Amino acid sequence: MATAAIPTTTSMATATTITSSGGPDGAGVLDLLRLLQFGDSVLPVGAFSFSAGLESAVQQGVVRDPATLQGFVQAAVRQAATGDGIALLHAHRAAAAGDAAGVLKIDQAVFNRRLNEEMRTMTVRMGRKLAELCEHVRPGEGMREWLAAIKAAATPGTYPVAQAIAFAGLGLPERDAFAAHQYGVASMLVGAAVRLMRMNYLDAQAVLFAASAVAADDYAAAADTTLDDMATFAPVMEVLSGIHLRSTVRLFMS
Repeated sequence: MATAAIPTTTSMATATTITSSGGPDGAGVLDLLRLLQFGDSVLPVGAFSFSAGLESAVQQGVVRDPATLQGFVQAAVRQAATGDGIALLHAHRAAAAGDAAGVLKIDQAVFNRRLNEEMRTMTVRMGRKLAELCEHVRPGEGMREWLAAIKAAATPGTYPVAQAIAFAGLGLPERDAFAAHQYGVASMLVGAAVRLMRMNYLDAQAVLFAASAVAADDYAAAADTTLDDMATFAPVMEVLSGIHLRSTVRLFMS
């Protein structure tokens, strides 16, 4: 009977050294863990408090079952890719290059494209919370300066820009930042849907899985755009947000 080879002390030590010293395998595992942590849908930045217009969509009958939810989520994900996603890519490049003025310009551009109060509130609250979290967990000059600018009211402090600075500071590529952003949009909506609708959690995960399928194509389309190409035109969602703002009974802040 053949016996399995037992690693020698030398080979085991070599493997441990490569992994723990940040070699190819170790660095890849660490990057993956950072992506999982900062791209986690339960990251405590307040996303659970917002539905991005879904609450009104359910109340108005626009979203009423898994099929209509999937359509709503896919529309939101595409809107995010052509709007905040483009800003995130440019902010990541600016942050990686140490261009603080460029980051502030992009942050203001994101805020200016928010047409209603609730969406502005959502992006700046989540942006500041992420900045504070990053500064506590892993202090960095770029995030420290940006958080100081927020506190001084020198910049709004939007969420996609916070994500860009965080990922650039961690040394993670813009592609990963874009993927985390897109997944976050979809997971926030799906999480809200489970609380707003009579919906099986299995169906909710199927909707989330389908929404992620276009992320690679959306990144490829956004990667070569300019900041002026940002487009967030979605009249139905804007109307739903306006309805929510005037609602007397609300579970979510947006």
